[in-house]
Amino acid sequence: MQPALIFDMDGTMVDNMMTHHRGWQRTLKKYGLDFTLEQVIENCHGKNIEIIERLFPGKYTLEEREEISFEKESGYREIFLQELRLVDGLDVLLETAYKNNIPMGIGTAAPKANVDFVLDNLNIRHYFQVVVHADDVTKGKPEPEVFFKVADQLNVPYQHCLVFEDSPTGARTALNAGMKAVILTTTHKEEEFAAIPSVMLCVPDFTSIDILSLLENLHQT
Repeated sequence: MQPALIFDMDGTMVDNMMTHHRGWQRTLKKYGLDFTLEQVIENCHGKNIEIIERLFPGKYTLEEREEISFEKESGYREIFLQELRLVDGLDVLLETAYKNNIPMGIGTAAPKANVDFVLDNLNIRHYFQVVVHADDVTKGKPEPEVFFKVADQLNVPYQHCLVFEDSPTGARTALNAGMKAVILTTTHKEEEFAAIPSVMLCVPDFTSIDILSLLENLHQT
């Protein structure tokens, strides 16, 4: 069975999480929550409308939460455009996998507009047969729905999928989906993943990864 690669996007494909964190910090302050960056990192993960409901329980309608989300993400894209680039080594990994006919998909909590922003500005959409974003799922990470949908559309069994993630929540999502994970330590420290058995290895970027050897090891586990 041909294995598949599933990529989270924010913090994994592009090192944008600090921009997201500062965007959340500004937006939350406007709506009455004066969070430190540490509090933002701890609390702002998953689908935007779920984050807003979690932080402001019962205060905003779904339409209002969507408007707050749109406001935050528009500001993020404007700020990050000048810094937008792939994490080091990912271009080589994508091309190697593509040339070896390895199925690839994206499973992200980001909204569609942010996914389009990354894929189209970096001209990498052709690498991915499947893209599942926040608007495509009813339950955000660590619920495994997003990874299940990618694997199902790629027609690859869950245990044959290798996930690339950057957060403990993402690693637990892979665990809940029955998938192994490689962690990019762009956002969190390696020790934060020590107790999550889905994690095969942690790396600072993609430059040290031999994807064909890694998939061979995955097949043997």
